[in-house]
Amino acid sequence: MDAHDPYAALRHPSYRFLLCGALLSSTGAGAQFLAVDWELYHRTGDAAAIGLAGLVLFLPVLLLALPAGQAADRFSRKGLFLASQVLTSLAALGLAALSWWEGPVDLTYPCLFLSGVARAFSAPSRTALLPQVVAPEALGNAVAWNSSGWQASQVAGPALGGLIIGVAGKAAPAYLFTALSALACVALVTFVRPREVPRAPSSRTLASLLAGIRFVWRTKPLLAAITLDLFAVLLGGATALLPVYAQEILHVGGIGLGWLRAAPSLGAILMGVLIAHRPPPKRPGVALVLAVAGFGVATIVFGFSTDFKLSFVMLLLAGALDNVSVVVRGTLLQTLTPDEMRGRVAAVTLVFISSSNELGAAESGYTAKWFGPVASVVGGGIGTIVVVLLVIARWPLLLRLGPLYMPKAVPAKVSGPSSESLGS
Repeated sequence: MDAHDPYAALRHPSYRFLLCGALLSSTGAGAQFLAVDWELYHRTGDAAAIGLAGLVLFLPVLLLALPAGQAADRFSRKGLFLASQVLTSLAALGLAALSWWEGPVDLTYPCLFLSGVARAFSAPSRTALLPQVVAPEALGNAVAWNSSGWQASQVAGPALGGLIIGVAGKAAPAYLFTALSALACVALVTFVRPREVPRAPSSRTLASLLAGIRFVWRTKPLLAAITLDLFAVLLGGATALLPVYAQEILHVGGIGLGWLRAAPSLGAILMGVLIAHRPPPKRPGVALVLAVAGFGVATIVFGFSTDFKLSFVMLLLAGALDNVSVVVRGTLLQTLTPDEMRGRVAAVTLVFISSSNELGAAESGYTAKWFGPVASVVGGGIGTIVVVLLVIARWPLLLRLGPLYMPKAVPAKVSGPSSESLGS
């Protein structure tokens, strides 16, 4: 086998444009997320307003992800992604106008709903577009660079948003930054030249809409990977309780809290770069299982820790291990899914992962209220390890999964034989 090329995906000009555009868009979204939370609490003094904002952003994803995935499999994926970025920019401009002229706070939520609609269409179309801009053997490498870029935006976006608000004293310039970032993404992605891939025509029926769900259900390696990722986030996420840990357990101020929040993303960035520079794992299923189990162990150690340095290292490690899961799952999605279904399958994973983030924060909050923060975090870490054992028992084929650096031959019709054989 030829020597591994860590920059294989980056050698494709269209991929470079797509990656840079997505990075700018995600950075702007991170700035807007922080600005919305800051402004809502600043203007209302009510934490429930922030919670409602999160719900309004998530609701369109829940309602529209499947139709958006179907659209990505019927129409131009590049066109849908560009349209989603234009909508993101318009929503951000609406927020900027409301902030600058101090319009009614209630009008913030329709703008956030539009942002959620844009997100529902953006993720499936961008994910499905990826195999059209890189060579098949570079898909795993592209997923690794995508993950690193996204994590970098999660650090840079809120930091830039906070800096802009600190300098300007208002949230409006931060929203304007989001709008400009989305438009810059449009300008860059305009230069993307996707390969034409023949796709079988799909009907606009309920069966076609739900085909992505059926495919994931019958493709056992992908279902196992999504299950692991979902429950790791749902049970093992300690980030929702970081303010409590910073104040009551670690006794650090706002700067310490900022470092704690940044630690998982920093770990994920480092791991993403490492993955990109190494050949694809020969046993990706084993790597996935060990990573999620390690994530659970790191969460448990963080839960018991009263030392800031140890807590920071554990969050760094948890972020790094979580990124292994993200890259393996993303590569599985790309290599096991026929092109005519990529949008719908990507939409299914979007719903599951988005819901696990929202529900995970709620789970952490309620269990911390009932049993205390330490019991909440440690119990979540133990639960993650239990889920790993259950997944291995239910889908042992995951441990036999072979290398993913080349696409697998997968029947396009999900009504055919079970995909259980894919793991052999």
